[in-house]
Amino acid sequence: MKPGDKVVMNNKYYVSAENKSRIWTVASEPWMCCGTLVVKLKGKSGGYAVDGLDIISE
Repeated sequence: MKPGDKVVMNNKYYVSAENKSRIWTVASEPWMCCGTLVVKLKGKSGGYAVDGLDIISE
């Protein structure tokens, strides 16, 4: 996963109805946070777990 990738949130973690079908853009390289690999998503504060995201092709 790298900056610029388009992703959607999968069902590994709870996802609100408004975020279920939203397409997010990765805004950072992955980094470790408390033992979990995370990335920054444009429009979302903080990091989001990489294993909770699926890359989509446009």
